[in-house]
Amino acid sequence: MTLPPPFGASDATHHRPGSSVAVTRALPEEVAIAMVYHGSTHAVMMATPADVQDFAAGFSLTEGIVTGLDQIASCEVISHPKGIEAQMWLAEDRGEALAARRRSLAGPVGCGLCGIDSIEAAVRSLPDLSGTGPALTVEDVAAATESLRGWQPLHDRTRAVHAAGFLLPGQGVVLAREDVGRHNALDKLIGAMARQGIDPSQGAIVLTSRVSTEMVQKCVMAGCAILIAVSAPTLHALRLAQGSGLTLAAFARGEGFDLFCHPERLRAEVSDVA
Repeated sequence: MTLPPPFGASDATHHRPGSSVAVTRALPEEVAIAMVYHGSTHAVMMATPADVQDFAAGFSLTEGIVTGLDQIASCEVISHPKGIEAQMWLAEDRGEALAARRRSLAGPVGCGLCGIDSIEAAVRSLPDLSGTGPALTVEDVAAATESLRGWQPLHDRTRAVHAAGFLLPGQGVVLAREDVGRHNALDKLIGAMARQGIDPSQGAIVLTSRVSTEMVQKCVMAGCAILIAVSAPTLHALRLAQGSGLTLAAFARGEGFDLFCHPERLRAEVSDVA
């Protein structure tokens, strides 16, 4: 099995007032990746053709299709001229749960919820993470997105992909995945952690994107109680974080961040400045 490379080169002309110059740019690849269970396509996402096994594992976990990797009996990645299939076979007892959460439409990279066929599935109930998770210092959170920068080789080449990383207290980011879709990067990270036996409850997930509803859902479904992002949350994402016991820090850039909810996991007090 040979997958397409995650990026390629393209010629362009760079223009400025009074001048133009030929340039060659590295651009990220995106292909259709289908999640196929028992021979039926469940979802199709446009994604970066890398870490597909991680993607399949993370998607299956965060969408509630399985609750552990032992429920995926087999996973084979197959490359086709028009895309990639992650063909999975599940333990027998997951069939009914899968039918209830059926997806059938292809979704663009900007929205992890496209293709869901019911409102109930899009706003599903989440586990309560209250009382779980580590304590982080202000320094841990403030340095999180800068720590993630060292794990973004595809971004450094293309300037066109997102990253999701896993941070451990006092250690910084210890694992990360990249993709053109922010929710795809998160699924790949969660899948990689599961396949490597890394417990999400012991650290925090760090994102290079805004915090939308599906990003909170995926973090909570993975069992990670702290989410740190470089950009803002939506109001509904914040409500979900509040209700599920998720500590949410956003606008984490440089020396500071905004802590929106569940401050009990922050080890040091942040001074109030009038």
